[in-house]
Amino acid sequence: MGRLDGKVAIVTGGAGGIGAATARALAHEGASVAVVDIDGAKAAETAEDIQQSGGAAIALRADLSEETDAASAVGSTVGRYGRLDVLHNNAALTDSAFLSSDTDVTGLSVEVWERTMAVNLRSQMLMCKHAIPEMVRNGGGSIVNMSSGASLKGDRTRTAYGVSKAGVNTLTMYVAAGHGKQGVRVNTIVPGLIITDAVRAHLTESMLDGLARTTLTPYLGQPDDIANLVVFLASEESRYITGQMIAIDGGMSAHVGQAARDER
Repeated sequence: MGRLDGKVAIVTGGAGGIGAATARALAHEGASVAVVDIDGAKAAETAEDIQQSGGAAIALRADLSEETDAASAVGSTVGRYGRLDVLHNNAALTDSAFLSSDTDVTGLSVEVWERTMAVNLRSQMLMCKHAIPEMVRNGGGSIVNMSSGASLKGDRTRTAYGVSKAGVNTLTMYVAAGHGKQGVRVNTIVPGLIITDAVRAHLTESMLDGLARTTLTPYLGQPDDIANLVVFLASEESRYITGQMIAIDGGMSAHVGQAARDER
C-alpha cells in the first residue's frame, strides 16, 4: 500500500530533473500522475517510464503561462482520472541561455522580466486557480509550490528569477489562507543547490565546489531529495502543515559568513 493510493497528481515541469523525479516518486506511492511540460516529447518519456514501472501516468503538453493551457491541463487530468488531489507547481525557466540574460536591474530587459514572471509565477497562480475547485469537490487536496533560495536573499544577477520566486512564497500564503477551510493545503518548497542537468549547464565545477563548501551536509542535494519532500507534503502525514516555506538546502541558509570548514 502506497501513501498516495487512489490519489491523482499533476506535476508541472515534469519532463526532467526535479519534476521527473517527483512524478516517479508520486507514482511509486500509488498516485496516478499527469506529467505536464512545454516539452511534450520529454513529458511522454517520463510518463512512459512510470508506466513501464507499473504506475499510472499520462503526458500533457502545455505552456502554463497561458490560462487556456493551464485550464486544459487540469481538465484533461480530471477527465482521465476523475479527480485531482495533488498539484506540484514545479515549472520554471531554467535554461542557462535565458538565465544569462537575467541580469542586474539596470541591464534587465522588460521582455526577460515579463517572460520570467509569466512562467515562474503566473503559471503557478493559474494552476492553483483551476486546480482548487477540483480539489474542493473531493474534500480538499495538497498544493506544493516550488520557490528558490534566491527568493530570500539578494544577488548581483538573476533579478527577475529571484523576484518571481519571492512572489511564489507570498502566493502560497494567500492561497493557503483563502482555501484552508475547504481542505486545501498549500506549501512552498525552498530548495538550495540541487544537482540537475540544468544546474550543471550553467555552473562550472569550481563554482559547484564553492557552493558545496557552504553546504553543511557532506553531499549536495539531488532531485530525489525534493521528490521525497513533495510526497510527504502530498500525503496525510503532513495534514497539519499549510502556508509554510520549507527550506531544503543542506543547511546552506542556516549560517552566514565564512563557509563551513571541511576540516571540522
